Amino acid sequence: MFKDRTLIIATKHEKEKVIAPILEKELGVKCVVAKNLDTDILGTFTGEIEREDDPITTARNKCLMAMESNDGDLAIASEGSFGPHHSIFFTYSDDEFLLLLDKKNNLEIFVRILSTETNFNASEIKSKQELKEFSYKAKFPSHALIIKKSKDDFSEITKGINSWEVISEKYDEYISKYGSAYVETDMRAMFNPSRMQVIEKATQKLAEKIKSVCPACNTPGLGITTVKEGLPCNLCYHPTRSIISHLYECEKCDYVKEVKFPNQKETEDPMYCDYCNP
Repeated sequence: MFKDRTLIIATKHEKEKVIAPILEKELGVKCVVAKNLDTDILGTFTGEIEREDDPITTARNKCLMAMESNDGDLAIASEGSFGPHHSIFFTYSDDEFLLLLDKKNNLEIFVRILSTETNFNASEIKSKQELKEFSYKAKFPSHALIIKKSKDDFSEITKGINSWEVISEKYDEYISKYGSAYVETDMRAMFNPSRMQVIEKATQKLAEKIKSVCPACNTPGLGITTVKEGLPCNLCYHPTRSIISHLYECEKCDYVKEVKFPNQKETEDPMYCDYCNP
């Protein structure tokens, strides 16, 4: 379905460096980077332009924009969100979505990776010592920084800073002019190797999902759509919150497959049982 076709990568942040090698090898496509594409109009990490849609819709819109401006019918885009992890306290996460849109075959395949491998952070900086400490935690200078007047003031902002001399000079300049400085990690892929690695993992996951073909209609992209909880406790046999099965569904036909005990165990330890260990 994809061999020898042109795949447009909808990015202005050099994501093709990790996406293209994997998909050219695994799918046999020829990857090109979308020309004249400004994905920032759909939202920026620094907040000057708020993202109005959810990540999947935003990624889909990137693909459609790339197809329109580059006259193609196959495109891929990623969209990331950063913030506190939903279940691990005091930990930030990179919630990365990667979507392949195939107009020719009316097909959409996407994957999601939630990773704690991120340097995402931001803080008002009040001294050079705080600046040094923040920079160290942010994996600077391999990961770039952004500086602005304050958290919600975008009137003056400097992005993509990857040298101590520049961040130090800019800090002095902002303190002198405004009496404050707000520093945050630059989450654009080309300035953030940690995020680029997550996108690479998402690309590999997408390639594997595309190779998973529906046995009923031969459509690629058969994947897990529902995770069912209820693995029984091996002491009291009450259902726990642990996974008992995965549900696979085809997007094209009515094929559904339930795979029980995906983690190779049929009961759960009582320590994870709300009845035995409330």
